[in-house]
Amino acid sequence: MKKIDLHIHTVPSISDVTFFFSLNSLKEYVIRLNIDCIAITNHNLFDKSQFEQICREVPTKVFPGIEIDLEAGHILLISENEDLDDFNLKCKKVSDLITKKDDWITYEQLRDIFPTLEKYLLIPHYDKKPVIKEDTLNKLGRNVFAGEVTSLRKFKACISDAEKLTPVIFSDCRFIEEMTDFPTRQTYIDAEESTLTAIKGCLFDKSKVFLSQDEGNESFQATDDGVIMSTGLNVIIGERSSGKTHTLNKISRSFDNIKYLKQFSLLQNDEEKFKELVTTRHSLLSENYLKEFKDVVYDINEVDIRSNNLNTEKFIESLKKFASENDKLDSFSKCKLYNESNFETDDLENLKKIIKSTEILLENKEYKTIINKHISDESLKSLILELIQTHNEIYQQNLKKSWTNSLINQIKEDLRFRSSTTAIEDVDFTKIQLEKIKAAKFKDLVKKLQTEKEIDSKEIRGFRVVARTKKYTGASQLKAKSKRTLSFSEAFNNYENPYKFLTILKSVGIEETEYYKFFIDIEYKTLNKYGFEVSGGERSEFNLLHEISDALKHDILLIDEPESSFDNIFLKNEVNELIKEIAKEIPVIVVTHNSTIGASIKPDYLLYTQKIVDGNEVKYKIYYGHPTNRTLKNTDGETIQNVDILFDCLEAGKEAYYERKDRTYEIFKN
Repeated sequence: MKKIDLHIHTVPSISDVTFFFSLNSLKEYVIRLNIDCIAITNHNLFDKSQFEQICREVPTKVFPGIEIDLEAGHILLISENEDLDDFNLKCKKVSDLITKKDDWITYEQLRDIFPTLEKYLLIPHYDKKPVIKEDTLNKLGRNVFAGEVTSLRKFKACISDAEKLTPVIFSDCRFIEEMTDFPTRQTYIDAEESTLTAIKGCLFDKSKVFLSQDEGNESFQATDDGVIMSTGLNVIIGERSSGKTHTLNKISRSFDNIKYLKQFSLLQNDEEKFKELVTTRHSLLSENYLKEFKDVVYDINEVDIRSNNLNTEKFIESLKKFASENDKLDSFSKCKLYNESNFETDDLENLKKIIKSTEILLENKEYKTIINKHISDESLKSLILELIQTHNEIYQQNLKKSWTNSLINQIKEDLRFRSSTTAIEDVDFTKIQLEKIKAAKFKDLVKKLQTEKEIDSKEIRGFRVVARTKKYTGASQLKAKSKRTLSFSEAFNNYENPYKFLTILKSVGIEETEYYKFFIDIEYKTLNKYGFEVSGGERSEFNLLHEISDALKHDILLIDEPESSFDNIFLKNEVNELIKEIAKEIPVIVVTHNSTIGASIKPDYLLYTQKIVDGNEVKYKIYYGHPTNRTLKNTDGETIQNVDILFDCLEAGKEAYYERKDRTYEIFKN
């Protein structure tokens, strides 16, 4: 069995953040984690002299490689450690083609540079961003049989799916000075020698690729000091201050996309903070509910009633003055074009939307049978042609009108410049009237929107989160909504007049994109199983259940001593079942002192932490194994009796357990 990491960075490039490579850290990584072979795969470049130095000083097999930006995705190309000059020249061609961050080469360019792709090991980003596209994978064909993934969960999903590539997990690490924790993202292969041919042979066969050396894909190395854990449910026990939280922290630094529920972090005694937390969690619901209204506010924000009224007044005044001067008109003001109005152009937006919708119906393949059941492709083609023809005709008419308007306006300017007679102001009465109607309809819409009603209800394991719309009842609520020290007194005084309210919001100092949030409040209430608002303890229980339920968006779940905040009945009836369900999908690691979690939950793996003080030096030992094993072992091969640690950590010792079991509880039996 060989442990491999074929994705290591040692030189920063245009695709990297700046870092300073440490050869000592790379050497320590290889030694501490017992890596059998590595590959140096820098972004779009190969540093031959540095690679040769690494080969001389790092005590393991080292392969030359390069991580190439290929058709907007990434792919590792790894070579046998032979003919480095030729490999260096080929990589130089890649570097010459990729000079900016967003550059990439095509499959054809890759083929030109590396004409015999079959001699290399190609590993694309498979379930890892930036992913290699399906079309590119098809071009690569049988030259690709393994793909890099980012998590244990994705690895197990791929390894069990015959249609997927063989998954591999690598560190993708940049080694810098004074690294205290090293990544534990490596892959085991069932090979006897560390050659590229042997590695390719194993990766071609999923039955020879694993997450761990001894237990296949049911366990993984959790820390860089060799601690093994299950890919299912793990429980960590130990005396106080024995390194349990230290172990969780170490794991959290070794992996990405971790959900970490720290001790006491979910206690919630502040009702207002709890409501704010629930509102934040469900902010997407609020956004979706108000999405259309947001567009309406953007539209009505362009309406300027005050300006329209002023323009109307100017028109009336100019009309009256022109009428009073009627007997004094000069030759210029008598021209018909002197007070001529412009042609109105037609809006084509709705017609464009209809054309686009018809295109979608015509091009859709997924629901083609249903569409053609009601309307044939020929009818759709005929429709779209007529719509396009109509669009072009109206567009041409608009061009003619625009050209004519331009000519009229130029003539009007010349006539008015030469005349001493008052000109009638140009006013678009259609626009003014439409905007007046818009403002009135906006008022009706806001009134309906502000009517209190339930808009959503969601069950979360015995609790119910209800969302209701409600009006704001004071300026302080508007200020709280803005989360800024702004004055909303004048705005709230006009809250019942939506258009006026909007015009004042503009001067308050909030962003235009936020206006829509101040017309209506969406309140979230968390109810218990009896339909009442939750108490302080229930708020904490709800927090825990919500956070655990959210864990499947992550790759590993860590929970530190849930019994510190919750009672045993709740843990047994609600939490244990949920944790076990999640552990079927991702690794779950729970620290506990409590037998309800420690024993009743029936974990897949049990770990025991022990603190050793030797003079001024503090060391932590971790024993691990299956819960049914008589003994647990640590990385040094030392063992400890399983039953003793269970009694000591979960039951206050063997004697106390039997005394409580045989005497204390017997008294209460009928």
